[in-house]
Amino acid sequence: MGVFTVEGGKALKGEITPQGAKNEALQVICAVLLTSQEVIINNIPDIEDVRKLIDLIISLGVKVNRINKNSYSFTADKVNIEYLHSQEYKEKGAKLRGSIMVVGPLLARFGKGYIPRPGGDKIGRRRLDTHFVGMQKLGAKFIYDSNSQFYKVEASDLKGCYMLLDEASVTGTANILMTAVLAEGRTTIYNAACEPYLQQLCKMLNSMGAKISGIGSNLLYVDGVSELSGCTHTVLPDMIEIGSFIGLAAMTKSEITIKNVSYDDLGIIPDSFKRLGIKLERRGDDIFIPKHEHYQIESFIDGSIMTIADAPWPGLTPDLLSIFLVVATQAKGSVLIHQKMFESRLFFVDKLIDMGAQIILCDPHRATVIGHNRSMNLKSTTMVSPDIRAGVALLIAAMSAEGTSTIYNIEQIDRGYESIDERLNLLGANIKRGE
Repeated sequence: MGVFTVEGGKALKGEITPQGAKNEALQVICAVLLTSQEVIINNIPDIEDVRKLIDLIISLGVKVNRINKNSYSFTADKVNIEYLHSQEYKEKGAKLRGSIMVVGPLLARFGKGYIPRPGGDKIGRRRLDTHFVGMQKLGAKFIYDSNSQFYKVEASDLKGCYMLLDEASVTGTANILMTAVLAEGRTTIYNAACEPYLQQLCKMLNSMGAKISGIGSNLLYVDGVSELSGCTHTVLPDMIEIGSFIGLAAMTKSEITIKNVSYDDLGIIPDSFKRLGIKLERRGDDIFIPKHEHYQIESFIDGSIMTIADAPWPGLTPDLLSIFLVVATQAKGSVLIHQKMFESRLFFVDKLIDMGAQIILCDPHRATVIGHNRSMNLKSTTMVSPDIRAGVALLIAAMSAEGTSTIYNIEQIDRGYESIDERLNLLGANIKRGE
């Protein structure tokens, strides 16, 4: 088990560039299975989840050439569909959540898609019904083996249809979309997810020859085509990492510039941090965060306590609520953090309470934070990273704390953040990696 040893109390200074977006990269890498022609993808983050997905599609027979650290070419001209029956495929596919998105492209192009129950963060129930119900509506037969926990969809032909998704699932929308692009006729997807990364997938598919309209809305129209061609695509910067850096700067009294953030794709993230009293300045496509001696949480117009809650896009992404929670511990004022979508993501707050934070865990979905207003620093401690986002929240807490903290299970952080220790150390942090 990997470990970070973090010496707290270090103010950072300088510039940092966010990695490519993890969630987009997992989608667009799966999309290369839709064509036999070469697809080049730039700005792919060098993180554990992406490496596992690339290894999985290599095992499926996709030719992968690493052009440089963050650019790859993919050619899926000789996919070994029989590999889906192998034990090795079951083991590899079960290791990451993103593997579920190979099913749609495989079903669309080869008439079958199999996947074991995917892994990923243990943040509560994450059902897959939306994916498979959508594929069934397109004409696929769904088979689930409860003993082996293996999912199968098969179809001799796929036909477009109208569907109203039961939830605006990002990966569900992506999977259905990648299935529909090669289906006969028009598919209408209502209550579709419309996150920037889903928009990016649509744009990439259109550049490959797909016919998708309504991009950016929750109503997508997909006119099926017989085949797709290759393309070149560039992944957006990761909005979750950008938000993490904003929170880190405020929490540690740091002055940093986050470069090339694709500001117009950040939605309400900047304004949500401003609600916590954090000042940030847009400079072209960069964000400058000045040193914060203090920051004060706003209240609503009627004087009631501020609530920060997640919601489907264009609402606030749930992946940032852990960051908002930890940053609020040193603010002036109180805030209710409401994690609506996952019921286990707030359980890491016991570690923050051990560090001296004033937090009331109301229930699995809500926590009230009473900020210290810098009257006392968090105390160093030893903790374990439970998932990607909570792990970075704990890292931010450790970097602001007095003394030296230890964080175990940093493999969780590595799943979503590229060389985070090395990049922050270049700004003045003191993070040591060990085993």
